[in-house]
Amino acid sequence: MLAYAALIAASILWSIPFLLAKLSEPWLGTGHMMLYRFAFAAAGFIPLLVRYRWKIGRREWRLVGLAALIGVPIQFLLQFAGVARTTVAHASLMVGTAPVLVALAAYFVFHERLGRAAWGALIASTIGVALIMVGPMRGTSTGGATLAGDLLVFVSMFGGVGWIMINKTLMKTVSPIAVSTLVTLSGTAMLTAWVLATDGPPPTSLPTGIWAALAGMGLAGTFCTTLLWNWGLSHVEAGRAGVFINLEPVFGTMLGVGILHETLSTTTVIGGLMIVAAAVVITTGGTRPPNAAEPRVTL
Repeated sequence: MLAYAALIAASILWSIPFLLAKLSEPWLGTGHMMLYRFAFAAAGFIPLLVRYRWKIGRREWRLVGLAALIGVPIQFLLQFAGVARTTVAHASLMVGTAPVLVALAAYFVFHERLGRAAWGALIASTIGVALIMVGPMRGTSTGGATLAGDLLVFVSMFGGVGWIMINKTLMKTVSPIAVSTLVTLSGTAMLTAWVLATDGPPPTSLPTGIWAALAGMGLAGTFCTTLLWNWGLSHVEAGRAGVFINLEPVFGTMLGVGILHETLSTTTVIGGLMIVAAAVVITTGGTRPPNAAEPRVTL
């Protein structure tokens, strides 16, 4: 159950950055926003690197480099370029495709098998996301959805799925905390080089509220989520873990209601209940033998 709790917590925290990004858009472009986001995340990971000084082999370093490339600069620059061109609702709908992509990738890469109940929960969870996003919603934000923005977010999901698959492979021989630290710091270095080369130095005269939003994206939405997700993923099949990604749009909607004063329709409520029910089915289905011990934290 600890692994499921970690996955749920990560998915809830992942709902924060889309909202914070919308609040930061008037002050920062996508590249500089992601640069600051991962700079704050790196501030959390660097002490772990200094403390543990992990040693890994050449094969593992190649996988770290690949996961870093597709999981940080490629995924996040595409994803938040899409968010800037579409609505939070449409972006969240695209994220709702991730569990199906993860389950399919796990089926082909790791030959994972999900039972009928688990597949049913996965489908129900995805339908729940669709109900939330297609239901009537009135917000205060300006601008509408565009096909280009939706496609950018959708394409970024393939980077996220690749990141999950490679991390799962790495964690067969490397601890989750080491994978989280090495991949994120390597990806941050790649992202920094790209953004500085293409966009130049980021602006520094930002309001306190924007700095707080960037810190939230980096520390809560990246540092904490990466550690929680990878630790949970190391103890749960990738296909089963993927269903919890659908909790992200649910809590994103809750933030929209509380902060952007959006209204919830009946279909939104039904969709949220379907997602929660799917998570319960996956959780109570179990992935370990009845007498197996709780997973322990490894560094």
